[in-house]
Amino acid sequence: MTPDELLAFLEEIGAEPQNHEHPAVFRVEEGEEIKARIPGAHTKNLFLKDAKDQLWLISAEGHAVIDLKRLHHVIGSARLSFGNEALMAQTLGVSPGSVTAFGLVNDRERRVRFVLDRTLAEAPRVNFHPLTNTATTTVTRDGFRRFLTAIGVQPLVVDFEAMAVVEDLG
Repeated sequence: MTPDELLAFLEEIGAEPQNHEHPAVFRVEEGEEIKARIPGAHTKNLFLKDAKDQLWLISAEGHAVIDLKRLHHVIGSARLSFGNEALMAQTLGVSPGSVTAFGLVNDRERRVRFVLDRTLAEAPRVNFHPLTNTATTTVTRDGFRRFLTAIGVQPLVVDFEAMAVVEDLG
């Protein structure tokens, strides 16, 4: 999907996206003034591959500390490292700097396992790039859950502070 197709899809499923265009942002630390103008939880997204070639997408609140040396024990993976650009483009349809949970819409073969930060899972509004780092799209918690349901993805929810899988979101 293209960014425009993604936004149309989000509208179609009732996720009610609000799109905010801005200059390109490549790292979490960049664009703090942009984020300050957009309500909701902001995210950092890591595209990873484990030692057994399983692909992982980690979406966490922007200030979360993610200990990759311990995370594989929590999520039940082999040792983790960053996935390469070609694999990212092939599975999520994005380039570095644009990694986003919305990229899961392009993972037709469901090769990527999705790990969602508990803070994001519980946030009333969340912000992700819409397949490009020149915009940020806001959806409600319900809208994000509609997105995941529509594409058939069940996230593994992890509390990054406790470094534990969350069994029940209540």
